[in-house]
Amino acid sequence: MDMLMTTDFWIAVGQIILIDILLGGDNAVVIALACRKLPAQQRTQGIIWGTAGAIVLRVALIFFALQLLAVPFLKLVGAALLLWIGIKLLLPEHGEGHSDIEGSDRLWGAVRTVIVADFVMSLDNVIAIAGAAESAGGDHSMALVIFGILVSIPIIVWGSQFVIKLMDRFPAIITLGAMLLGWIAGTMAVTDPALVDPNVMPGWPKITTFDGLRYGAGAFGALLVFAIGRFFTARARRGARRDAPPAAADGAARPLRKVLLAVDGSEGSLRAAQHVLALRQEMREPAALEVQLINVQRPVPGDVGSFVSARSIDEYQHERSETALAPVRQLMSSQGMACKEHPAIGTPSDVIARTAREEGCDLIVMGARGFGSHAAALIGSVATGTLEASTVPVLLVK
Repeated sequence: MDMLMTTDFWIAVGQIILIDILLGGDNAVVIALACRKLPAQQRTQGIIWGTAGAIVLRVALIFFALQLLAVPFLKLVGAALLLWIGIKLLLPEHGEGHSDIEGSDRLWGAVRTVIVADFVMSLDNVIAIAGAAESAGGDHSMALVIFGILVSIPIIVWGSQFVIKLMDRFPAIITLGAMLLGWIAGTMAVTDPALVDPNVMPGWPKITTFDGLRYGAGAFGALLVFAIGRFFTARARRGARRDAPPAAADGAARPLRKVLLAVDGSEGSLRAAQHVLALRQEMREPAALEVQLINVQRPVPGDVGSFVSARSIDEYQHERSETALAPVRQLMSSQGMACKEHPAIGTPSDVIARTAREEGCDLIVMGARGFGSHAAALIGSVATGTLEASTVPVLLVK
């Protein structure tokens, strides 16, 4: 029990929980969709048994991964994979095609789908958790793994909708999680047996590992993931702006005729909608203003489409989009406005900017979270991303 009193233990537990939540989103969606067709009384059983099987399988995989980390150079390979996984988390997302495999309407068929899907999609989780446990856990690596998974699995399964909404609303979680993977990659790389153990490959140059080196390597890995992710994201947005048709140069300000209102289901969206209604009332011809609503759902992560049908995924995305759009639609309808709607899938900031260009909108209106400009740029908020990607003026409403 002495391990419970150490700071390193609880830091590692926190890392494992964050990794499992961040990289377990695809697993959570599979669980929800695989059990979707079950009768109500069997749905909870399907989630419990499927999750139990996934936990046992995950622990076994991580046990073997911990043993393999003692093999020379495998930590370096694992570190490279973690760097790539972290960078990929920060890259713009695009919708992916789905297979035609249907989720089962039988209890054990759904349980089998959950377990098989977790096995196939857990490589990133296994490498990251094994690295976090091995670098911080010492002799208590497996205890860390089991404890961290037991804590994080219920959060993933029963809190998956909350976690997904939280990551959509606060992209900082994704950014910080990606940087955490870079940190683990850095600390893992400098402890590879081939680099530090004089009894392993004696002819290979060795380094002396100390806390300063580990922390420095971790910080370098975290900053490397952030810098590369931001570089490729900025380049993609510059390409989109370059390919956009040039704005008409008629020498006069264009009248406000068409507004794209970004909706994400938050209180900020309602405030933005109320601001649009106020703008409309101030116009000479209020009826001339056309308001379009857009809600962008992020693509279902990972290989979810290999285990559930495209129809189930489409229904899942539609329900989430409908939930977000309904309050703003009702507000606009109460004021006699019928709005064209754009439910979409992709990276929110990029899709919003592209839709505004394609629809010929004069203004994008969206709710802001209240971050300062420097903080928003650092954590990668949707509002900041839209400002960077858009060729149309953007109005942020606090």
